[in-house]
Amino acid sequence: MTGLRFIAAALVFFFHATFSDPPMNPYADESWQEGFRWLFSMAGWMGVSFFFVLSGFVLTWSAKPHDTITGFLRRRLLKIFPNHVAMWALAMVLFAGAMTPASAWLPNLLLLHSWFPQHSTYISVNPPSWSLCSELLFYLLFPFLIRPVLRIRERSLWVWAGGMVGGMLAVQLVTDFLVPQQPEGPEGFGISVSQFWFGYNFPPVRMFEFVLGMILARLVLSGAFTRIRILPAALLCVMGYAVAMAVPFLYGLNLATIVPVSLLICAAARADIERRPTVLRGRTMQWLGTVSFGFYLAQYVVMYFGRTALMDERLFDPFLGTLVLIGFFFATLLVGWLLLMCVERPVMRRWARPSTGTGAAPEPGQEGRQPAPAVR
Repeated sequence: MTGLRFIAAALVFFFHATFSDPPMNPYADESWQEGFRWLFSMAGWMGVSFFFVLSGFVLTWSAKPHDTITGFLRRRLLKIFPNHVAMWALAMVLFAGAMTPASAWLPNLLLLHSWFPQHSTYISVNPPSWSLCSELLFYLLFPFLIRPVLRIRERSLWVWAGGMVGGMLAVQLVTDFLVPQQPEGPEGFGISVSQFWFGYNFPPVRMFEFVLGMILARLVLSGAFTRIRILPAALLCVMGYAVAMAVPFLYGLNLATIVPVSLLICAAARADIERRPTVLRGRTMQWLGTVSFGFYLAQYVVMYFGRTALMDERLFDPFLGTLVLIGFFFATLLVGWLLLMCVERPVMRRWARPSTGTGAAPEPGQEGRQPAPAVR
């Protein structure tokens, strides 16, 4: 599962690289520019949905019976805030400080900006940080959700999983038919500012994916989840991605891909339990997965500053444009590694006290055991 994190982060990177406003897309040839945009047009949405489901899955998977609410929250906050603050400060110094009012940058710093329906607020400073507002909500509610989730009877888990998907559908139906459709948002997605905020950025509506991840962890740990290999699950993700590109925009944001994404996460968990050798378990993919959080937070700052300040929005032929993308990819990877080594790890070593238990995946033959309540 660690290796999969980087693939999801890379999907978000290439999605942001397709933007023409702001000028991320480096291709001068219109056919290359449009083809690149088309290919990764839904990649970012799929990658973020993967992270939200995975958050619920991993937190439930690694729940420790004697953990405390304060201990859990301390570790989670130390995990996300230092990296966020570092990239927030860098973005403010490089470009955002000159065009972002305090009414936007302050909520962004506190990871509250996705609660505001104003476009200039919920997409501000370092835009990918909007997802951390949802993650923060997940962490705050997890100690109060884990016990009810653990009490769900095994035979009812599938019903609850279906209910979470149904909740996601309800959100998009409300967004489609009840949320005002004007004015249209500046991103060019064909929906209004309010629809984009409520249907995608508003943290409470993303709880369905997080709780679904918690229920999926219960299903795998109990041995009740259908056994599926990683490759077939990955192929289903490709099919789900194609569906997301074909359906109306709102329904492709996370609904069209949620089942394949869930299957892939569970397939990877089964592979971890059974210690099956896969490419994702290799040393390189494990390292990339470890760097993925910093990579995710750094991507927009690196690309935006590079394309505007260093390249003056210059466009290139297909060969040079591809080299530019590769260069930004490795530059982002470098900044992500620096965040890991200079911010995340020192902070976690200094202030995140280790708790009892290893939090590791169950050994083969133990997957049927129920995890104990994580907090009390």
